[in-house]
Amino acid sequence: EGARLFREAWIAGVRRHFPGEPKAGYVTPWDGTPEWERAAAGAVYEQVRQFVEVSGGRTGRLSREQRGRFVAVCWTAQMFRHFDEPKPGCVADWADLPGWQQETDADIFDAIEEALGVKGRDGVNVYP
Repeated sequence: EGARLFREAWIAGVRRHFPGEPKAGYVTPWDGTPEWERAAAGAVYEQVRQFVEVSGGRTGRLSREQRGRFVAVCWTAQMFRHFDEPKPGCVADWADLPGWQQETDADIFDAIEEALGVKGRDGVNVYP
């Protein structure tokens, strides 16, 4: 399931990149994740999946920053969908996100690509 893959990639990224001990909500396992967050994770997974698909697998040629930005803007749209007044930090522009979150967002894109069979950054089109 795409939403679960997204959440697991988020947790792994937070554990890898967050300085110090992350907030409990950042690493809450899937079973404890609120329904709105599951829906948002599923929507962003689908947006990345479709982007990779319509790009013919060439997203592997995007920079790490471009991949992370894509995840971040898709997530921001979900925050506006689910909340009338989201917290400013939840809808911050890429340049205003902490480095650990930028890295985690890029990791999420990479995890989705990997699950779809896009390998490496060599630009080889893995789609028939």
